[in-house]
Amino acid sequence: MDISIFFDPLDKVRFGNYEDQKSSIGNVITRFLEVDKFPSFEGVNIAIFGVEEDRGSVRNDGCSQAPDVIREKFFALKVADYPYSIVDLGNLRVGETLADTYAAVTTIMVELMKEGVLPVLLGGSQDLTFAQYVAYQKLEETVNIASVDASFDLGSTEEKINSNSFLGKIVLHEPNFLFNFSNIGYQTYFVGHDQIELMERLFFDAYRLGQVRADMEEVEPIVRNADILSFDITAIRQSDAPGNCNATPNGFYGEEACKIVRYAGMSDKLTSFGIFEINPLFDNHDQTSHLAAQMIWYLIDGYYNRKKDVPLKSKTGFVKYRVALKKDDQEIVFYKSTKSERWWMEVPYPTNKVRYHRHHLVPCSYKDYETALREEMPERWWQAFQKIAVS
Repeated sequence: MDISIFFDPLDKVRFGNYEDQKSSIGNVITRFLEVDKFPSFEGVNIAIFGVEEDRGSVRNDGCSQAPDVIREKFFALKVADYPYSIVDLGNLRVGETLADTYAAVTTIMVELMKEGVLPVLLGGSQDLTFAQYVAYQKLEETVNIASVDASFDLGSTEEKINSNSFLGKIVLHEPNFLFNFSNIGYQTYFVGHDQIELMERLFFDAYRLGQVRADMEEVEPIVRNADILSFDITAIRQSDAPGNCNATPNGFYGEEACKIVRYAGMSDKLTSFGIFEINPLFDNHDQTSHLAAQMIWYLIDGYYNRKKDVPLKSKTGFVKYRVALKKDDQEIVFYKSTKSERWWMEVPYPTNKVRYHRHHLVPCSYKDYETALREEMPERWWQAFQKIAVS
């Protein structure tokens, strides 16, 4: 399908002149600048596109203006020593209705992912994550979503889809292709005990801000397990990211956000990334857009440092460990990559649930292996086992 019909080219005056800036990102990215010269994404690694859509935003009108401001900061950053193969497809022509925009985003992502291209979506509001998710339904793949967010965005069953309810709509969507959802960095005073209990009943993973910040290394297995990473800029503290009407005093620091995104880029499983809720109307000297640009830089840095060491594809290059948990009458099999020293653990699944094959090797850390050695059940293993058992 010709997806060029969905896009408007970038402003040539604003984004067309990087030839004299040889070491800039703008000079190495192929940009859609002229109507009749839509870039090919054949053989491309990463495709960036903006979605200037905020009709689904909650108290953050104006976040539709973010894509071009982020680009301006991103294109000015310096290149690293990588064989960049990246295109910027420009900005999506938003639909007559919000549903039309969702449908367009889904179609574009399907076409890109079929070609093995990693889509990087510049929002816009975070409800666009729903459109990202539906793309996997079209590809008939069960999917894991990780969301860096101060809240869960479950909403209520009666509520229309918006940036505060999109997760609830994903959970209720039929047919359902969601295997797991992980929230990274929630703040308890924004979610309430009832929502935490609901997340537990759904066997979803939720990690408090303080828990994650106390050991940032443990966030790596969480994002390594994600097909989609959705990043709400509200998860970053206002002092570091003021460009958001819903910004609050607490949250991740900018460098922590960059670390999370780099971990995601390094994951061979990640096939979609979106950054949302940045509002230039509330920004201070474009500080938030500049941080978003640096986050995308780190995503790309992670991508070009992928190790291609997923044990699902080949068991060569891995050390296998078996740990018996006598009190649970269970044996857990661990794999450690000799390339990256990253860990996975094997979760058994019934032969009649083939759709879960790609999820039965769960990314974990050395700490999970140590937990098993103490004859304690690793929480990650138990969560995945329960999810497969009840699905």
